[in-house]
Amino acid sequence: MVRILDVAKHAGLSVASVSRVLSGQPGVSENARKRVMASVEALGYRPNLAARRLRSQRTDTLGLIVSDIRNPYFMEVSRAVEDVAYANGMRVMLCNADEEPEKENFYLEMMRDENVAGVILSPTLDLLSRYHPTDFPFPVVLVDRCESDTDADAVLLDNTDAAQRLIRHLIDSGHRRIAFFYGAASATGRQRLQGYQEALAGAGLTPLTQALKPTTDEAFAAMREFLQKNTQLPDAIVASSGLILLGLVQALREANLRFPEDVALAGFDDMPWTRVVTPAITVMAQPTYDIGRSAIELLLARIAQPAQAVRRIVLRGELRVRRSSTRNQPQQAV
Repeated sequence: MVRILDVAKHAGLSVASVSRVLSGQPGVSENARKRVMASVEALGYRPNLAARRLRSQRTDTLGLIVSDIRNPYFMEVSRAVEDVAYANGMRVMLCNADEEPEKENFYLEMMRDENVAGVILSPTLDLLSRYHPTDFPFPVVLVDRCESDTDADAVLLDNTDAAQRLIRHLIDSGHRRIAFFYGAASATGRQRLQGYQEALAGAGLTPLTQALKPTTDEAFAAMREFLQKNTQLPDAIVASSGLILLGLVQALREANLRFPEDVALAGFDDMPWTRVVTPAITVMAQPTYDIGRSAIELLLARIAQPAQAVRRIVLRGELRVRRSSTRNQPQQAV
């Protein structure tokens, strides 16, 4: 194995000079830098990153803890985080908490042990209820989930506004009995529930809600049970997430119910399948890549300036109206 001493001998320089070049420190001439890099390439030298981290107490690794890696939302967020990390010469350690506080705590402890530079986190309600930045030895940016009074850097959608606009679209389309299936395990689901309730209250309508774990299987089972218990269909059904929306569609198809003819349908997240099913489904699209990109940029800024004021970036969803929610109106371009 090639050592830094071998590079120094090949370049005709001291080990200290080679070390300064490889760590990007000042005090080395351009000529010396070129000689070191030429020797590195000629010898195929690879630095011992683990040893470097132990010496400097710094790491080039970031943590990303998501609540459900199967959710396409988090796939897109992860892609953005990785893209920006790669551009900055950093690595990303991805963990899936499965909406479980115990698993979430395990991964946070692992991040502590790995001495990561910072963490992007989609927190459970349990952690969010007691969150404080001083609980962690590394900076944290919350993504997707955050309460209004949480003392944390965060990037999220304006969930209440997004839900209000989606429900108002259905009301404006003539629907009065609107059922809302939402994830009960996150702040996001509760905020979207709030938007739903406010939109209905503004129109003098009565809520019809179903709380569930935000997975496709749970949504499928919940819709099956809903259809068995309710002989009269609502005018419209809304899902608070893409995974819930998929489960609802599967259950409606199984029951041979058509949308919008039998019941209108809408939800969150503009996943590819929502555009190719017949009819295409009305959704509130999230700027998912921008959310991930903003989160890692916020984290890198916090790492560079730990004492800066807490920042919160709130992005707006885009309503994309399609045939599933409107019986006699033309759909918008997708």
